Amino acid sequence: MSNKAGLYIHIPFCFSKCPYCDFYSGKYCEKDAVQYTEKVISQMGEFENTEFDTVYFGGGTPSVIPYTLIEKILNNAKKHFKIDKDSEITIECNPGNDINFLADKYAEMGINRVSLGLQSANDTERRLLGRRAGANEIEKAVLALQNAGISNISVDLMLGIPEQTTESLKYSIDFISSLNIKHISAYMLKVEDGTKFFEMQKKGKLVLPSEDETCDFYLKTVEMLENNGFYQYEISNFSKPNFESRHNLKYWQLDNYLGLGATAHSFFNNERFFFNENSEKVFEGYGGDEEEKIMLGLRLKKGINKKLLKKDFQKFVDLGYIKENGENVFLTPKGMLISNYIISELI
Repeated sequence: MSNKAGLYIHIPFCFSKCPYCDFYSGKYCEKDAVQYTEKVISQMGEFENTEFDTVYFGGGTPSVIPYTLIEKILNNAKKHFKIDKDSEITIECNPGNDINFLADKYAEMGINRVSLGLQSANDTERRLLGRRAGANEIEKAVLALQNAGISNISVDLMLGIPEQTTESLKYSIDFISSLNIKHISAYMLKVEDGTKFFEMQKKGKLVLPSEDETCDFYLKTVEMLENNGFYQYEISNFSKPNFESRHNLKYWQLDNYLGLGATAHSFFNNERFFFNENSEKVFEGYGGDEEEKIMLGLRLKKGINKKLLKKDFQKFVDLGYIKENGENVFLTPKGMLISNYIISELI
């Protein structure tokens, strides 16, 4: 665990809404982006002199707004807070947003990690997901970032998407591995209420792999990524050695993190709160108790100290869902597929 907090900044703008996305975001407009930037900066004063060693620009798609606004937010964060000189500073990018130009600008302002929305290397699958850039553009984006000196690159990989097969999944993983990517977030598609996919599904117009097929994709992904040098350190996250997301680890380890911007959530001094769309702070309650330690800790590959568990977990060991390692217990990949059920039985 880190003594320093993580800073998350939500940038809620996109050129268009992806059909599976239920995150808070709207269509990009420069005037709105400028006003929003000022709102984010105005939220910093309450937390003056807080020490951070990670900064994460998430969205939406942060790369759609002018790089000068990202720079303005970052410079103001450095004025209001104590940002460690060795901080991990991440920005989420769309591969189609002129990365050749942005890569150098981001590197110059101190951004040293980029998360790219890949989802799939299969262009047909990408189009069905509403993604504009093709695999060729993604490859160019990665090379541009690496040439700018940003080698710590993460990509998103989605499982259980329209028309996905074991072969197309392998193609995506081989594609990622060929680009010297350091980190992969691989997560299963969940069709959420309020999304275009949800409406399509209600009308019978969304054809997805079965639940069993999607679970099989997950287990194959764990295996294929391990064979390509990516070790699993969390349910949905895999990295090359020493390239775990330092920022995201704070969420699961119950370190302090501060979220600025609309709908950005925080866990700060044992309080949970968020800023609503009107930039008002909304208190949600207190956190950090033993139940949360179990819930979040079991998401991690290393697991938790078995002393935290007051209920018997032997049946899950017998079924191959949990393993023991000295004083720790952790979920196997098969167990991670039903982690919500297992955790509900143990707390």
